[in-house]
Amino acid sequence: MDFKKIVLLVGALMVAAVTAVLAKNMFTGAGARQASAVPADAQGQKILVARKALPVGTILDPTSIGFDPWPTDSVQPAYFIQGAPDSDPAKLLGTVVRYPVPAGQPLTRGALVGPQDRGFLAAALGAGMRAITVPVSTSSGVAGFVFPGDRVDIVLTQDVKGGGDGQPLKVSETIIRNARVLATDQRIDSKDAEGKTVVKTFSNVTIEVTPRIAEKVAVAQSLGSLSLSLRSIADQTSELERAVASGEVKVPQGTNPADERRLLNAWANRPMDSNTTYTTGGDVSRFQRRSVPAKAAAPAVQSGDAMTKFANALIGRGDSSKPAQAPVSGPVVRVSRGNNVTVVPVGAR
Repeated sequence: MDFKKIVLLVGALMVAAVTAVLAKNMFTGAGARQASAVPADAQGQKILVARKALPVGTILDPTSIGFDPWPTDSVQPAYFIQGAPDSDPAKLLGTVVRYPVPAGQPLTRGALVGPQDRGFLAAALGAGMRAITVPVSTSSGVAGFVFPGDRVDIVLTQDVKGGGDGQPLKVSETIIRNARVLATDQRIDSKDAEGKTVVKTFSNVTIEVTPRIAEKVAVAQSLGSLSLSLRSIADQTSELERAVASGEVKVPQGTNPADERRLLNAWANRPMDSNTTYTTGGDVSRFQRRSVPAKAAAPAVQSGDAMTKFANALIGRGDSSKPAQAPVSGPVVRVSRGNNVTVVPVGAR
């Protein structure tokens, strides 16, 4: 090989090596400068963000929101900044999401509506749902431990008298299951100034139901007393699994995971008025009834006795100046002459 060609090849290799080293150093420095572009005080500025995806109508609970660091130059006046008087998460619990908020995104003041704000119930209601208020007492309202966003069952207790004179049937029946609580006397705060949980009693609970279930609840209020039964969060998962296993819930073929999850969540969150249970007084105490009191049977009356009683009644309606005729038995003929009525027996075979 020619000596000049060898020198040129070695020189080209050296130039390529130097170029590679310079390029590596340049890109490494650029990456380091990009990582340090965030202001040093960004970690001290925290705003309220969504811990999970919040669809329209979601009632905020402690697991829905939280404070995360945010770049100072990106903080907007509409954000809830940690430490601000109006950014206390406890005061935001029970408010409703007006616009969809993806997970990890900041919550703005315009995206939330409180019970005192206009349009609260309209924002909290799902498509095709209705809001109805149920009166409760301290004992029938789970002693105040029901908060917006919880799921409850509605139990109807009544006395069924029946047609007899005996003791009425006492019965308790679960008429509605898995109803979502929208508001409890417009109470949204559950903690005092010291951060301790405050349990307040209430007299009215507003729940989300379908139009048909709203009619049932309205009628149930006139039949007896209503009580609330608080449901566990785990009940929704177990009942959804049971419905999928039994074929009650069917997911169309070719549905993507996101649509499938949305379909299953919609089914699990709907109120139901089927597969309800009941308990009678006899199931609780041996001294109570298990059935409705029956009407006492009337004694049988023979046709001849009925005709005799009818004839005697007609005799009594005759002229009071004349002596009453003797009771007549058997078939008779009623003869009327003015105000006088005569009963003539015709004999019987």
